[in-house]
Amino acid sequence: MSHQPKLHHLELRGLTLACHEWRPQLRGQAPTLWMVHATGFHGRVWDQVIHQLPGHHVIAVDQRGHGRSGGTGFDSWADFGRDQAAMLEALEVKDAVGVGHSMGAHALVQAAAFAPGRLRQLVLVDPVIRGPAEYHQPLPPPGTLHPSAQRKNRFDSAQQMFERFADRPPYSVFDTQALHDYCQHGLKPAADGQGFELACAPAFEGRVYPSALANPSVYASIRALDIPVLVLRARPQDPNVKPWDPLGTPTYAQLAQEFRQGRDLQLLDKTHMLPMEDPALTAKLIADAMAEAGR
Repeated sequence: MSHQPKLHHLELRGLTLACHEWRPQLRGQAPTLWMVHATGFHGRVWDQVIHQLPGHHVIAVDQRGHGRSGGTGFDSWADFGRDQAAMLEALEVKDAVGVGHSMGAHALVQAAAFAPGRLRQLVLVDPVIRGPAEYHQPLPPPGTLHPSAQRKNRFDSAQQMFERFADRPPYSVFDTQALHDYCQHGLKPAADGQGFELACAPAFEGRVYPSALANPSVYASIRALDIPVLVLRARPQDPNVKPWDPLGTPTYAQLAQEFRQGRDLQLLDKTHMLPMEDPALTAKLIADAMAEAGR
């Protein structure tokens, strides 16, 4: 039996969307886990979490512009949610447990609302969902790029990437194997044939972050959901880290209360990178949430 997932490519919404299916033989026999990564990452960053959940069928998606998925444009983060909804429907996934991290958790909330019945429970790991009032504040000027747009894009190998990132935050908090997974699957052959480049182009990543508050419709999706939702929050942001603390939580502290069936759990000793920082704990929290919801 293969210990690697099957890569699927789906032609949906005018682009190619990829996902990684683990243990297809368990489909229909155990709850499907639908897993969604954060900005700049890919579906294979969940590998170490998935290894801790051996009894489950899993589909880990590559969001548009990430991993093996295509697409370089978007209007708002709602597009990422609509992509997932289309994938859930195309793959005929029903009654799955959605697990999303950071921006992926934001998009997952919308996917659950856009495709009713496909997801029956959500585990949101430090979702980038701010308080309702913040979505009415002025947005950055069009064309604003996050500093990630300037990150190094060319590497000789995954090992070179690993060595560069191992002692640099936020990657320095990663479990060693999780960082290897990120590097191994986060590169693609460079267009000019010389070495490798990031599968999520820095220019694309740099456009995603400034759009965080450009999607007030996420609250309409929150209001529409009547399913169990666990909101996991990391430690608070450190105001002494400039210009911003990438390891502190970006999540609205009262977010769980906005859901009809929301529950909050803050982990004061963990960071925003929880799935890669502590895969075993992440898997346990997912399993516990499923047990509590009767899954």
